[in-house]
Amino acid sequence: MRNIKISYSYDGSCFFGFQRQPKKRTVQGEIEKALNLILKDKINLITSGRTDRGVHAKKQVSNFLVKSGINIPIKNLKHAINNIIPNDIEIYDIEEVSLDFHSRYLAKRRAYEYLITWEKNVFSRRYKTYIPEKINPEIFCNILKPLIGIHDFNNFRLKDENNRTSIREIFKISAYLKDSNTLAIFIEGNAFLKSQIRIIMGLALDIYFNKKPSNYIELLLKEPQVNRKIEVADPYGLYLVKVDY
Repeated sequence: MRNIKISYSYDGSCFFGFQRQPKKRTVQGEIEKALNLILKDKINLITSGRTDRGVHAKKQVSNFLVKSGINIPIKNLKHAINNIIPNDIEIYDIEEVSLDFHSRYLAKRRAYEYLITWEKNVFSRRYKTYIPEKINPEIFCNILKPLIGIHDFNNFRLKDENNRTSIREIFKISAYLKDSNTLAIFIEGNAFLKSQIRIIMGLALDIYFNKKPSNYIELLLKEPQVNRKIEVADPYGLYLVKVDY
């Protein structure tokens, strides 16, 4: 067997999320369809993490196993895949790796960026989350700082999440202006639960605009098994930007 690692980006606007779904257009489904056609084999894509419907990726990493007898040169395979997959996905790096490489289990760090704009623009609505009021980066970042460290994030996931543990570590959070009308929030951790970043953003926005008490995030972390109301922010401003091994 050969183990092939691919790094790629995608515009999540027109996909029903990352994970393969019957009769629905997904990122995994489109890449596997192209690989099946090229390699004449049933390919199962292993990926660093799944993104929700509407979420984008500047850097996503996957790997797949293929029979040793398939001798297509790596550089030719990259070209062949990009010729078949739709234009909202692009493979920008491909390499053969050792058989023990696993893009999900061996990932050490993952990072997301969330873009918020207070400038209403029909052409950016799929790539930034619109909020009608300007946000102060320093105040917003201070709301998020209690999340840094190792915590039980049970209250920061959707109830259909099936991970056995909700213990995760967040290494870094920052907030900064990308331009005069756009706030970027960068969050890096070892791994994230289903919709965790969107829930974090939804709660932080509610706290910032006084819809929830200022200590609400601390309460959710302190009592992870006590169910409290959460908010899930729009997916459109969310980007997977880094996966490190």
